[in-house]
Parts: sequence; C-alpha cells; structure tokens
Amino acid sequence: MKFIQNIFDKVKPNFEKGGKLEKLHPAFEAFETLMFVPSATTKKGAHIRDAVDLKRTMITVVLALLPALLFGMYNVGYQHYSQLGELEAQGLMGIFTYGLLEVLPLIVISYAVGLGVEFAFAISRGHSINEGYLVSGMLIPLIVPVDVPLWMLAVAVIFAVVIGKEVFGGTGMNILNPALTARAFLFFAYPTQMSGDKVWVSGAGSNPDAISGETILGQLAGNNEVTTSISDMFYGFIPGSVGETSVLAILIGAALLIFSGIGSWRIMLSTLVGGALIAFLFNENGNNALQSFDWISHLLVGGFMFGAVFMATDPVTATQTTRGKWIYGLFIGILAMLIRIINPAYPEGMMMAIIFMNIMAPLIDHYVVEANIKRRLKRVKSV
Repeated sequence: MKFIQNIFDKVKPNFEKGGKLEKLHPAFEAFETLMFVPSATTKKGAHIRDAVDLKRTMITVVLALLPALLFGMYNVGYQHYSQLGELEAQGLMGIFTYGLLEVLPLIVISYAVGLGVEFAFAISRGHSINEGYLVSGMLIPLIVPVDVPLWMLAVAVIFAVVIGKEVFGGTGMNILNPALTARAFLFFAYPTQMSGDKVWVSGAGSNPDAISGETILGQLAGNNEVTTSISDMFYGFIPGSVGETSVLAILIGAALLIFSGIGSWRIMLSTLVGGALIAFLFNENGNNALQSFDWISHLLVGGFMFGAVFMATDPVTATQTTRGKWIYGLFIGILAMLIRIINPAYPEGMMMAIIFMNIMAPLIDHYVVEANIKRRLKRVKSV
C-alpha cells in the first residue's frame, strides 16, 4: 500500500490549486479517499474523529450485496441451462461462468455510466464526488432482468442520477431511492423489456427451444397453479431479477447490515410484518391464485425481501425517527402486498410501495417529532 500511496503523493500537486489538472481535483480526490482514509481533519468546533467515512459505509453495503450478486450469477446460468436440459453437462463452474458473463456487462455499464455522470456534475460544480453511487451502481443491475438491453440500462442510469439525485443536490438530498428510480423509469418507458415471461431467463426470448421463463408472481397473476417448492423459493432457484431470488443470500446481507448498524432492523421487521399481515388476511378469503397463495410464500417470492432489506432501509430516503421507522416499514409491507394481490396486472408492488413511502417519509418524521414535542409540553405543564 505504501507503493500506491507514493504514486498518489507524486501526482497530487497536478490536481491541487494552481496545478495543470486543477479542474479534475474532485475525480482525483474520489480515488484517493477510496483507497486511503482522508488525511484532512477538523481542527476546531464539534466533530468526530473516525476512520469510517461515507465511502466505508457504502462499501459495507456493497459487501452485504455480494451474496445476492454471486448467487444471482449462478442462478442466471442455472435457469438458462435448466431450460435446455444441460445442467449436468455444464457443471457448477460452467453454470456460474455463464451467469458471470451475462451479469458483468450490467455492472460495468451501471458503474461506468453512473460514475461518469457523477464525475461530470462534480467537476462542473467544483465539489467532491458523491459516494452514494457506490451502492446504487450495484443495486441497479440486481433489480433488473438479466436480458435488459445495455443501452436501456444506460439511459435508466442517466435518468436516475440526473433526475433522481443531482437535481436535488446530490447524495443525501434526494427524496427517492436512485436505484428504484432507474427501475421505475425502465418499467414505464420500456414495459415489454421489464415484464412478461421471456425477460427473466437469459436467452428465453431468442431461443425457440426454450420453455417459458415466467416468474412465480407471473404464474399467479395468470391464475395458474404454482408447483415450486418452498425450499426453491427460499434458496432462490426461480426466475426473477438478478439479485432478488435468493432469500438466504439476502438474509446474509441483512445480518451484516444490522451487525454494522447501517441497516435498520426496525424497518426490515416492520416491512415483513405489514406484508405478512395483508397476505394472511387475504389468504383467509382468497378469490384468485394471488390471494390464495400462502403468506409465507408471498414473502419469499418477487422483490419483497430484497426491497425490505436493501431498498426500504436507505438512510437518505427512509424515516429517521425510531417510531417513524416502524410506521414507514409497516406501510411499505402493507402497500406492496395490497398492490400485488389486488392488481393482477402488476403483481410486483414493492417498487411502487417504497417509492410512495419515500415521498411520505418526511411527513411521518414531522408528525412523530410534533407528537413528541406536544407530549413533553404536557409533561412540563403537569409538573
């Protein structure tokens, strides 16, 4: 690491004030602080000295996403070769390698385009690079179908960074989750590439010999019987977005987020409670396949678990108060399951539920704080 530090120290004067690459200082600073803890510290006033900065926090979230990413790569290959009846012939490495080659371009495009836009805004404004895209750049490839055209993904990323974040002032100022903003853009702008039974399995649309890649929610929306086992739903051997299928991998990531204190367990738990409650109530009086689907299975399929762990807990767009987190998560679960069950045309309601509650989060916190103030005033008067 000393060798790398020497390289940074040698070229640093070129990017400082008066240097020939002064305008590119935000880009240089972004790479330097990614590799090393910033040397600049606060000299006066209230401050905290800590080796953990925003970049390290974001990297922890990326690490929490790795189990879902790695399994997603394997599942992409698994779903592809299972349609062709070639699972045994390919073996573990062959299946994973296929998925790796299919998913890697999504990640490269997401980071290259997203960071390119962030760098352009930072350089033009003369401020530091926002670190938030370290997470968004990984989330976006995990919540889209594997066969989404790369140019569409690039357009969605540009929309999410510019309209969903930069127009509000960058990381920490956005009111909507950037990754969900990208997915919403894709869903409404290019619906045929984001829905149906041929987009969730690699090659399903172009291979005439491939069987349907319909998701479990797609089958239920068509009022068809689902024969997939609970274990396959839990482990993730089902069609779906790249990183959303394996509940086990998602729970591993959730454990890391909770242990590190980055993700709110209150939001995760309340989201599950809200979703389970609605699924259970409708299951008691089910009139169609979606309503008759048991509540445990409802929590295991679609993007519900992924959204509850990695999307709803976004510290920028979620509620900040303790009581607000319970309310926020509960309503996400309730709305997601209501959209899924009542509207068969849109069986995946997690995206819309979280986006709606992102908008409502400041209002929830406002009323929680106001209620606390009134309660304390009453306590003072009684004394």
